[in-house]
Amino acid sequence: MREIITLQCSECKHRNYSTTRNKKTQTERLELKKFCPFCHKHTLHKEVK
Repeated sequence: MREIITLQCSECKHRNYSTTRNKKTQTERLELKKFCPFCHKHTLHKEVK
């Protein structure tokens, strides 16, 4: 039931990371603070389809 999702930087809009999440247990969109290699700093990355 896990699906592959892509994480997009909230500042520069680059799609940097991909991860998986369980659709049944986690219904809201995933938001993680990760390092963006294009911004050269830690930014908020949000889930995109």
